[in-house]
Amino acid sequence: MSKNDMLLYLMGGSVAALLVLVVIYIIIYKYSNTGERKHLRELRQGTKVNTFSMEIVYQKLYMIYTKVPGIKRYLLKLRRRLEIINIEDEYQTRRQAATILTKALAIIIPLTVLIIIIAKSNFLLLSILLIFEIFMIETVIEGMVGKLDNKLLKQQVEFFAEIRHAYHEYNMVEEAIYQVSQNDELEVSRQGEKIYEILISDDPEEELEKYYDIAPNSYLKEFAGISYLTREFGDRKTSDGASLYLKNLNNITQEMQIEILKREKLDYVFQSLSIIAIAPILFIEALKNWALSNFNFTSSFYNGKLGLIMQIAIIVLTFLCFILIRKVKDTTTKDNTKNTENPWQEKLYKKPLIKNIVDMFVPKKGTKNYKKLIKLLKDAASSDKIEWIYINKLALVILVFFVSLFIMDRIHKVAIDYIYTSPTSDYNLISMSEKQEEEAMEVTEVDNIFLDMFKGRNDITVERIQLEVKNSKYYKDATEKEITDAANRIYTKLQTINSEYIKWFEVLIALIFSSARLYDSNMVTLFPKNNETT
Repeated sequence: MSKNDMLLYLMGGSVAALLVLVVIYIIIYKYSNTGERKHLRELRQGTKVNTFSMEIVYQKLYMIYTKVPGIKRYLLKLRRRLEIINIEDEYQTRRQAATILTKALAIIIPLTVLIIIIAKSNFLLLSILLIFEIFMIETVIEGMVGKLDNKLLKQQVEFFAEIRHAYHEYNMVEEAIYQVSQNDELEVSRQGEKIYEILISDDPEEELEKYYDIAPNSYLKEFAGISYLTREFGDRKTSDGASLYLKNLNNITQEMQIEILKREKLDYVFQSLSIIAIAPILFIEALKNWALSNFNFTSSFYNGKLGLIMQIAIIVLTFLCFILIRKVKDTTTKDNTKNTENPWQEKLYKKPLIKNIVDMFVPKKGTKNYKKLIKLLKDAASSDKIEWIYINKLALVILVFFVSLFIMDRIHKVAIDYIYTSPTSDYNLISMSEKQEEEAMEVTEVDNIFLDMFKGRNDITVERIQLEVKNSKYYKDATEKEITDAANRIYTKLQTINSEYIKWFEVLIALIFSSARLYDSNMVTLFPKNNETT
């Protein structure tokens, strides 16, 4: 058989195989359009969205956020808040979580870029502002979740009004709740369905106790409670012949209306107040640059220790105002949104090294401090463990120590750098010309040579400096008065620099004792002698 014949047979076989595959595909395609597969395809086409849908976008964004370490923390915290409102509705919870987090990032990201542009030349201010962004994210998220809480509260007013009419019609609590809950798909309807399931369950009392832990607000707790009592023991009549259940329902509605008015008034009073509170720190660097470019004498303030201290004071004051405004405006309860199963304190405590360190500070069982702390936790109805409390205390002490150490170290460096970089002149800085400023900087550079020579030595006298100045090449043709003035000037700068180093060590020692006092002020001391049994 020739090669040409083999090639023809091979091509013919390939064409035949292709035809067989086409026939098989046609048969499978016709089979798929019949019976159950055809029905499934029709159902899929009926639910398929052909246009752009933000619902799908938010669901995809939710999955992306779960993979980002920094954002995942806020997403899970947000989920715990929304799961309470959207009971057993995972789709709605994910959509709302992704929506709120996306809007928050749309506000925070441009603000972060603006802060970096404005304060890029000031590392300390930039660091503080970026840390401040963390609190801003939580504030924005809390504000958006607060709107959902207010929305739910307003829905409850209409929901309870419909319950009244349904109760008159059916005269059965569970039936009235069920009928009203099926009328729409609002957030409050899910709460109504949950309460209905509790009332018809095998053990409604136990289920009711579980619901108390996850109820979005106290008004739904009261409603669930009176509904359970009415179903179990029946409705009663008041002295004027009215239904006791409906009267209690009316009282709850009045309390909700008062709460809604209070929240609306707070929202109006504190409208944009948080943004106004943080506005000063956003313009610190811009105001500094404007003052330095228009008034030369302000450089001695802004580039010195006092200017940095004032900037830090403004930032701390702004931070305190921001926290106070947030606390005053807060109208919701967040205790039921904490992760009490496996928080970060528990994760740290599971590490053997950290566990051993924390156990050194935790008071032993049966001691006076242990009983006192247990009583305080019970009085506060806190679910925290004693080990978590001490981890919080130790973490706060360590954080305050290192932050204070960093700030103080920065202040001392600024004070020393100012001596090395500021112009040295007897001229009036307000009217100093460019030529005079260049001459003053030349004097500063010469002084810096002698400062580096004697820095850190406390046994240096003016006479020793004067001798070195006189023998240096920089003052060969100088008069005796010029040499004396230079020596006195250098000695004054040297004393300032040496005192800054001494102050740095004093601050370090003070921070150590202050950290110990900070720990000691919170119910327990560092010394085991206070752990005596009673």
